[in-house]
Amino acid sequence: MILEKYSFGVGDRFAHQGKAQLAAIMKANQDGIPVVPVWNKSNREHTTIKTVPTSVRVEAEAAVQALDWQGSYHVDADHIRMKNVDLFVDASDFFTLDVADFMGSSASTNELQVFIGYCEKYIGELSIPGITETFTITREGISVIARKVLLAVKEAGKLYRHLLEKKGEGNFITEVSMDETDDAQTPVELFFILAAIAAEGIPAQTIAPKFTGRFNKGVDYVGEVAQFTKEFEEDLAVIAYAIKEFGLPENLKLSVHSGSDKFSIYGPMRDAISKRGAGLHVKTAGTTWLEELIGLALGGGKGLEIAQEVYRKALERFDELCKPYATVIDIDPKKLPTPETVDGWNGQQYAAALRHDQDCAEYNPNFRQLLHVGYKIAAEMGEGYYAALRQYEEVIAENVIANIYERHLKRIFPAE
Repeated sequence: MILEKYSFGVGDRFAHQGKAQLAAIMKANQDGIPVVPVWNKSNREHTTIKTVPTSVRVEAEAAVQALDWQGSYHVDADHIRMKNVDLFVDASDFFTLDVADFMGSSASTNELQVFIGYCEKYIGELSIPGITETFTITREGISVIARKVLLAVKEAGKLYRHLLEKKGEGNFITEVSMDETDDAQTPVELFFILAAIAAEGIPAQTIAPKFTGRFNKGVDYVGEVAQFTKEFEEDLAVIAYAIKEFGLPENLKLSVHSGSDKFSIYGPMRDAISKRGAGLHVKTAGTTWLEELIGLALGGGKGLEIAQEVYRKALERFDELCKPYATVIDIDPKKLPTPETVDGWNGQQYAAALRHDQDCAEYNPNFRQLLHVGYKIAAEMGEGYYAALRQYEEVIAENVIANIYERHLKRIFPAE
């Protein structure tokens, strides 16, 4: 199973916007952007909403059938670990192996020595085509990197072999994720991470490294765009070199996580992959749920009431909702509107505060981030919320399509 050059991860927490999401993908394809959809939903989201992984497959297949989509599509077991991988085996064909918890913990002495021996031939000056700087590699330098990353890659290897036994060779796509760590990987670290992945026999088709800056949920990139651009371009160069050097899959590409709404870096990403002819996977962070709230608010009546109630209860439960996402949100409570203020808004005012339009004076990133993590409130509404999604389906779909197509796909991927 081969992942296409451009792929876009679409999360849909409540499994009602599959058709709208696919419609945006199809619109991009009609414009010459050959991107394929990857539906993703994490175990945490399933647990919160009380859904099961098969629901994502059902939603994806229903959308594909309804819109007669003839291209490829995939279902991603998002950020899985050994303790929950079996829940996703039947429903998924794309597995994001999340081994960030093992980064920084050392493998055994014997494993370290074997890996260092495997990499000894790179001691000296390392030159990577596409990177101006030449890197001095020492045995001690390899040892430092190995103590930091080798155990994590070996855990990825265990996960991959478990999946291989369950699903069979060639029947799934493997991504290795190391983005949820404290520090960005240097080009040299990424090079040796890829060496370790090859040594473990993992046919990784995407790699999700950590970049400098903050990738907060649902809002723009926070950091130095020039620094991100340098890291992104260098990572592309490392991957291209590692494919040849280690015999990794020829379609191995970068994966950018929490990639939704990072408008300030889309231009540099698009320019870089265009220049190199490289592929790219972007995984979005559940922002379809925010488009649902926007659609409900714009629908007025009961829809607006539900949107207002979600905010009111989210504010009341601020600490509970924010704690699991503390490392990926930055909310200034002083800049949050009062529930009474929001209850007085009409649908247009609510949408303006929530929609990620940086040219709009009413846009409030604090309001947006709180609602982003507040999906648990809607889940607790049960059938009342789902009934509203059905009632206001048309206006919600318009917003979902516009968000994915106009704000994301057109900005990220070049037409070919």
